[in-house]
Amino acid sequence: MNFLAKLFDNNERDVAKYRKNADKITALEAQYQALSEEALRAKTDEFKARFTESIDAQGGHESLRQQELDALASGNTAQKHVYRDAINKALDGLQVEAFAACREAARRYLGMRHYDVQLIGGMVQHDGRISELRTGEGKTLMCTLSIYLNALSGLGVHVVTANDYLVKRDAVWMGTLYHALGMSVGILQGTSPETGEGGGTFIYDPTYEDPSVDGLDARFRYSRQTSRRADAYECDITYGTSSEFGFDYLRDNMVPDPTYLTQVRGHNFAVVDECDSNLIDEARTPLIISGQSDKGSDLYYSM
Repeated sequence: MNFLAKLFDNNERDVAKYRKNADKITALEAQYQALSEEALRAKTDEFKARFTESIDAQGGHESLRQQELDALASGNTAQKHVYRDAINKALDGLQVEAFAACREAARRYLGMRHYDVQLIGGMVQHDGRISELRTGEGKTLMCTLSIYLNALSGLGVHVVTANDYLVKRDAVWMGTLYHALGMSVGILQGTSPETGEGGGTFIYDPTYEDPSVDGLDARFRYSRQTSRRADAYECDITYGTSSEFGFDYLRDNMVPDPTYLTQVRGHNFAVVDECDSNLIDEARTPLIISGQSDKGSDLYYSM
């Protein structure tokens, strides 16, 4: 009966498929461990070039995007995901090698190695599904796999976390790994006890030393304050809370001129940490921007 249950269990079949890829990643481990720092970092440029070649072979960025826009305008639901499908196809061809590079960077620069279950979790995330790990099983490290892979597109990745503290902690913690692989990291925080009076927008910069950071967490000294529009959202990877991303989106819909837009690159791929909290609990509180009315209510009373 156990055998039959597994045979007809979709979840078991999916995990078996993912496990095959995990074995392929592990088979590359010795090869990637032998790479120098420069060679490991150069893998990112190689992956980006291969991604572009794959997109070009499918019709090119502009052509595929226009096809998707035309499909949306005509209501052709069968074709509306043509651009996203092309991106996924290009990234799927890089998954095994990109995960191997990310695993090696984590081992080398963070002293942590992705377990097979984390590799499988990263594949699940890349497929746009929910991967559930228990507390302490390494969700923060696991997420780096799908984040790095999708950042290879050059279209940006947003990482949505639960609060301002986790935004900065995860960004500077995993920033070492991303920086070693040639990726830039942006950090979006709001006004809270963790960020001080003015809130904060930062980028991870290991060449910067913030003199205001005390000895509680020395990693924070690598966060350099910067502008939200010109820097943080232009990074390969941007960490923030759901409210910060949400309010920036709302403000972008109110700007009088496109030069004031912050989320200029649009929305490509997002990893939602604590998705039950962000997509259910937090979603119950609407994001509202309100202000003083320009006109008085005299006309209302007159009518």
